[in-house]
Amino acid sequence: MEARYPGSCPQCGGAVIPGEVILRAGPKGPWVHEGCVAAAKAAAGSTGGSAGSPTAGSTGGSAAGAGGRARKAQPAAMAQPDGAIEVFTDGACRGNPGPGGWAWASDLEHHASGAESPTTNQRMEIRAAYEAVLAHPGPLVVVSDSTYVVNCFRDEWWKGWRRRGWVNSTKKPVANRDLWEPFVDLVADRLDGGEPIAFRWVKGHSGDPMNDLVDRLAVEASRTVG
Repeated sequence: MEARYPGSCPQCGGAVIPGEVILRAGPKGPWVHEGCVAAAKAAAGSTGGSAGSPTAGSTGGSAAGAGGRARKAQPAAMAQPDGAIEVFTDGACRGNPGPGGWAWASDLEHHASGAESPTTNQRMEIRAAYEAVLAHPGPLVVVSDSTYVVNCFRDEWWKGWRRRGWVNSTKKPVANRDLWEPFVDLVADRLDGGEPIAFRWVKGHSGDPMNDLVDRLAVEASRTVG
């Protein structure tokens, strides 16, 4: 299902954005990112543990925290390509669905935005990152506060989506395929052509000036449509 309210994923600690796909980690487990469920199942398969409760080890399982509580290891961040341009992206939606806007910015002078209605916050996050990649050839780092966008490429969810014919790990159609498929094709073609692209997560509304800029641009764009 899609998250209705902002929060945090108890499995990876990342932000949950309204509109992101979330799943239960077990029959009575907490709601977590779709990718975290898949990662837990993969960890269980490689360590002999149970899905949702990966055992500690050196292969990316959980590490024991204070008081003996298991803590899932964070996947490694994507390496930043040499000479890459850094571009920030964000999406906004007044209502979910409702009028929405997207924006990217590489600095205070170079930015773009757009809007559509009706739409969702998730679609605008995807659209912002897609438009950023379209506009910037060569080595690139896309910085987004959407874990859904970043984890898709960091954890290579897109490879599974393609392999399964655009269904997710729960055998349901990938939401927003009409945006994801051309976006994934674009990134894959760039990677195949030797143009490295990385995606990095930034916490939203945390005082990062560029994240604040694209947030403001996306909100302003959303107000241009009814």
